[in-house]
Amino acid sequence: MHDVSELEVLSSAAATFPPRTARGVTLPNLLFFTDPARVPDPTTVAERLPRGAGIVFRAFGAPDAVEQGRRLRTIATERGLLLLVGAHANLAEGIGADGLHMPERLAADIPRLRAEHARYLITVAAHDERAVRAAERAGADAVVVSPVFPSNSPSAGDPLGVEAVKDLVSITTLPVYALGGVRARTVTQLIGGGLVGIAAVEALAG
Repeated sequence: MHDVSELEVLSSAAATFPPRTARGVTLPNLLFFTDPARVPDPTTVAERLPRGAGIVFRAFGAPDAVEQGRRLRTIATERGLLLLVGAHANLAEGIGADGLHMPERLAADIPRLRAEHARYLITVAAHDERAVRAAERAGADAVVVSPVFPSNSPSAGDPLGVEAVKDLVSITTLPVYALGGVRARTVTQLIGGGLVGIAAVEALAG
């Protein structure tokens, strides 16, 4: 018997969420958000993700972003993972990504991006009801709501809490992911709340 890793716990929990599709694609029920400060080697995590999971590659201006992205693209193809790129359509195109993840402040760009990249799956960050409704109006395929729990992200605000996340799920037809402090010890609180899946950063490196 081996000790169960946090990745295994989160993967098992994610597999319980009912599947949803968008643009003919079954949406991942588990998203790994890269972050060079918190997970310096995202390829190691990507190589351990379960088939059908997704990667959101956030380059944060890294000079080797294209090289990193291409390594992740190769892993994603080999392992049956979906690859989204944070915010940068040119980078997404350059590495052959499956779509984009947009920050809340850029949700209004979605119609233009959709016209230029019709095949892309486009998800959007959202931190409150206004942002969820804006994402829906803009034509997003899914929203990633955060932070649900207290988070190690330096940009995270006050945690929304589980009940607030359920409320956001109830006001939109969009699939909703939960991000922020999603760990083995917290994930059970999210099961049965109508989410399409969960998202995490360093928890998936454990």
